Amino acid sequence: DFSDSVLKAIASRHNVCSQLHLPAQSGSSNVLKAMRRGYTREAYLDLVDHVRACVPNVCLSSDFIAGFCGESEEDHSDTLSLIKSVEYDQAFMYAYSVREKTHASRNYSDDVPSDIKQRRLSEIIAEFRRGALNRNIKNELNKIRVVLVEGESRKSRENNLLMTGRTDGNKRVVFPANVQVPASLDRCSPDSEVKVVPKIGDYIAVLITEVSGHTLQGVPLARTTLCEFSRKEFSHENERLREKN
Repeated sequence: DFSDSVLKAIASRHNVCSQLHLPAQSGSSNVLKAMRRGYTREAYLDLVDHVRACVPNVCLSSDFIAGFCGESEEDHSDTLSLIKSVEYDQAFMYAYSVREKTHASRNYSDDVPSDIKQRRLSEIIAEFRRGALNRNIKNELNKIRVVLVEGESRKSRENNLLMTGRTDGNKRVVFPANVQVPASLDRCSPDSEVKVVPKIGDYIAVLITEVSGHTLQGVPLARTTLCEFSRKEFSHENERLREKN
């Protein structure tokens, strides 16, 4: 479904998010065939490689089901190895349960015991978290990201007010609230001398200082715009801000 023209648009346009959802469901070609997914493990991995070649900084999310009808330990191992190979940024992971009026409910037996489903699901979640943390350490830590401010963080406390927002890779970023920052990232702009407090709907340049598998934490540096942040002439400015902080 992802033509080269779509991937080219994602890579070249600063106002298009660099995030794609590629639902795998399983890493086993046998299970994918039983699910009637229409692709194999090999075809899926080829697609991932192609997407990342076209959009080098793309963030990928996926879906996985543990314990589908007839899933063997070997099939489960194939899923774990796929997750390890791809290193997703986000994933939605569930144990299989029967849904009425589906091909699986009419033709297959829900024959994987519940305790095995839960154990496999736990292993899938653990493998995903390892990969997501590795990617965040490699690709996000000490980087400056443009963040769309969404509101107050659930982690906010009276003595530690926090805001939250998302990067163009759909990664959540938490940063201190009520911090005055320059109104522009451009030092040549008159707005750079003006101080503002980030509010909902603003784009903020944030230096990422801590990472986990799901959330990034950082320091707000300046209000910006997608166009301003994307200009190549600001690459040196980003370096200056990183060194300053």
